This record gives sequence, C-alpha cells and structure tokens, in this order.
Amino acid sequence: MEQEEQEEKVVSFFRFEDLRVYGKAVDYAGWVVAQMGSTQCESQSTLVRSFCRSAHDIALNIAEGSSRSKAQFDHYLKISKTAIRECVVFTEVAHRQGMMDSAQYTQSREYLMELTRMIGALIISLQRSTERRATAESDDDMVDDGPADGYSY
Repeated sequence: MEQEEQEEKVVSFFRFEDLRVYGKAVDYAGWVVAQMGSTQCESQSTLVRSFCRSAHDIALNIAEGSSRSKAQFDHYLKISKTAIRECVVFTEVAHRQGMMDSAQYTQSREYLMELTRMIGALIISLQRSTERRATAESDDDMVDDGPADGYSY
C-alpha cells in the first residue's frame, strides 16, 4: 500500500504529463482511434484521419504549450479548444453518416465538453496568475527602496 502511494507521488520528468487535462486528452484521442479504427470505407477515410488528427492535436497542443511562457501556454490551450470544436463537428458528421451510434456520439460529446471545461479553467488560472504577478510587480515599483544598485548614497 505504501509503495502505491509513493508511486502516485512521483512527478513526471515532463510537467505536462502531470496535468489531468493532458491525461484526459490522451484518453479521448485513444477512444477516437478505437471507435474509428473499424471504419474501412474508402470514402470515409479522410474523415477518420482528420478526426483522429484533431483528437491528437488536443493533447499535442497542451504538451507543446506547457513548455512555453504563460502567455504562450494560453495561446496553445486556445488552439486545443479549436481542435475540440473540430472534434465536435467530426462527431456530428460521423454520427450522421452512421459511423457512430448514439451511445458513441453521446460519449464523444461528453469527453469534449469535459475537456472544454478543464482547458477553460486552466486558461482562467493562468490569466489570474499573470494578473497577480503584474499587480505584485506594479506594487513593488511603487515602493522606493533606495538606489537600484543596493548602495546608500
């Protein structure tokens, strides 16, 4: 039991792997591949490839943005939200073409709504953090601590 707790506390070398939203995005990409993998119709292969690519793009942009500044991470998270909207369209098209049954359609939309909420919350958190830092820095600018070089004259 204690070893299991220690294993859970291990922090990944890649910080984005510790983000729950990244794990959920990877789960969704795997789910899409599993659902669409059985589709063999040539006329639908472009849809399947595009759907799978957009599903993977959600996680890829979270990973890429996490190594950047907060402003850039915010930008990449918004790109992930664009990929989510693409997946909403692909879900609808796949359902209408009979490539997804109603249960799959509902499950895909539930995944996408949860991912949207999670990414939205992360964006808000980043923006608040940036605002707090800017406020703290402007407060520090207003305090006169003497000469910038640390010496008294």
